[in-house]
Amino acid sequence: MTIKKRIFLIIKILIISLFIIVGLGFCAFCALQYSGKQKLLQNSSDKPDLSVVRGSDSQITTSTEYVEEENWQEGDIRYGDSIYRYNSDIITFLFLGIDRMDTVKEAKNGMDGGQSDAMFLLVLNPHNKQISIIGINRDTMTDIDVYSKQGSYMGTTKGQICLQHGYGDGLEVSCERTVNAVSGLFYHLPIHGYAAVNMGAIPLINDAIGGVTLTALETVSYEKGKIKEGQEIHLKGKTAYYYLHNRDLKSFNSAGRRLDRQKQYIKEYFKVAKQVLKDDITLPVKLYNTLSKYMVTDITVDEVSFLATEVSDYSLSEDNMYSLKGETQMGEKFEEFYVDEQALYDLILNVFYEKVE
Repeated sequence: MTIKKRIFLIIKILIISLFIIVGLGFCAFCALQYSGKQKLLQNSSDKPDLSVVRGSDSQITTSTEYVEEENWQEGDIRYGDSIYRYNSDIITFLFLGIDRMDTVKEAKNGMDGGQSDAMFLLVLNPHNKQISIIGINRDTMTDIDVYSKQGSYMGTTKGQICLQHGYGDGLEVSCERTVNAVSGLFYHLPIHGYAAVNMGAIPLINDAIGGVTLTALETVSYEKGKIKEGQEIHLKGKTAYYYLHNRDLKSFNSAGRRLDRQKQYIKEYFKVAKQVLKDDITLPVKLYNTLSKYMVTDITVDEVSFLATEVSDYSLSEDNMYSLKGETQMGEKFEEFYVDEQALYDLILNVFYEKVE
């Protein structure tokens, strides 16, 4: 065999090998997507329990009283002049920002799991390809389970929902207890997955897409300066952390105003990330791996892979960005946010239910 033929043969083998490697990589990515889709589609058949509006005199007719009506299904709700049915195809995730700067570690005791300073429900509706985001005020008063330092169950009490994460190991137990508290607040809404990220990882999340540009909603001070209200700023590195985390504890309802900043950031982040995702479909998986040391989650890599392509077709509008309505009051020591139960009930119907014609 001549040298020319040998070179040609080597190049041919390299090209074939390259195609095999790329093909295997693509197949592996598709397999990840399929596996993730199958897991997420194994949704719980549970539905929120909307048979009663807490703290309200509203009259709601449940399905047990109208089973003979045409098109009526178990779990349907008659509210006002309309009938509503839970959208069982919806996928709901709980995202938490934990007040820790370092990587994830197991708590020293059963009361040191860390508070959730940011709390959001992310809702994916495949029927209309819409994303809804519901911000939960960290000071929201609801039923939380209390435990001793040794982990013994001490009972249920009314407390700020951010405290629930602290009663646990700072890992899966803390997250699962918080999921239960949030689900209970939302009338036992099914939550399909969670991710709790230590706030110290915000610069990594932010810089992974090149940063976010926005107009500051309020003045935020930090150790070496301040971000001024009305200032257009490109958040990079720690400035993103300051904007999303810092607040003036002496100012009334500072948690509510910080929640508005967090919602604003999420909206702008989604715009940039969606564009970056077009150029790099593996971005969410890379980000998942980067955050692994800062994050506790029951969302698997294959589920992330499926969601990466699924969400690229979804839209997030201002109309689908929600905060719980209610009133902030000063408690004995700390501020307490009391939810408007009627408004919450209406929100659940609007986001998670569909009208039955």
